[in-house]
Amino acid sequence: MENTQSNIKSTKIKLNFKDSKYATGRRKTSIAKVWLKKGSGKIYVNGKLFTDYFSNDNHKMQITRPFELINQPTEYDVRCNVKGGGPTGQAGAMVHGISKALVLFDEKLKSTLKIEKLTTRDSRAVERKKPGRKKARRSFQFSKR
Repeated sequence: MENTQSNIKSTKIKLNFKDSKYATGRRKTSIAKVWLKKGSGKIYVNGKLFTDYFSNDNHKMQITRPFELINQPTEYDVRCNVKGGGPTGQAGAMVHGISKALVLFDEKLKSTLKIEKLTTRDSRAVERKKPGRKKARRSFQFSKR
């Protein structure tokens, strides 16, 4: 018998993103490379549809938020490569990258997106553990006797 897995080719989606705008988004330890072009509203993350890539509904709503703010939910196609961090950081990085790319498309959108603080990088990250402590700020339990 032949090995059936060797005959199956990986179905990575090839997308034509010539004449697109590129932006990089960052959040926590995640980095999102985003390509944006006029299209039908499809969003691909690492070769998959974003609804398949993100299981949490909050992350899905967060990613589509920049398009809803500008009242154009199905005007742009997005291709994104995300690495590092977890799903929350990756979704935040995508939002940052999409917002920056939208501003490159149309400078008038900057004020709308800036009011919602989507064009600004969220600089919050995990605080490092300190010596002599249990976690970053948590001390060991104090015993009087």
